[in-house]
Amino acid sequence: MTYAEWLETVPSAITNDPIWKLDVYKLALFDHDIGWNDVLVLSKNNLMWSVADQLHRSLGSISANLTEGYSRSKGLDRARFIEFSLGSARESRDWYYKSRLVMPAEVVKHRMGLATKIISMLVPMISHQRKNAIREEQAEYNTSGPSTFSLDSPIPMP
Repeated sequence: MTYAEWLETVPSAITNDPIWKLDVYKLALFDHDIGWNDVLVLSKNNLMWSVADQLHRSLGSISANLTEGYSRSKGLDRARFIEFSLGSARESRDWYYKSRLVMPAEVVKHRMGLATKIISMLVPMISHQRKNAIREEQAEYNTSGPSTFSLDSPIPMP
């Protein structure tokens, strides 16, 4: 399944909502959906139960905080929830890194690339909502190099 194929499966109850126009929201839902299989694989290993739980929570929190923030007025309230989404995206990338000894390398690489793509989309959104520069050191978030992510590629599964 590719991202395009996944898009065709999303119900109209989701796609008719105005938040659907945010590409980062679509990617966050996609990330959670494909991450569910990863959580199931990790949960079969007794030593990885806590990682599976944390991964599941962080993946779900990305889109959940975006929807909560989207429902707020613009400005600081909205930026705060986008920051929560950013933290959850970074956290999910961290949990994928920690699962690399159990999960197939191509799956971890794909998921970390997707998380990095989401992060790269969220960082400027915070700045835009705050109407000033972000308070963290500037860093280039890209997916080139070893963790290349493409929406057109088939999704590796564990």
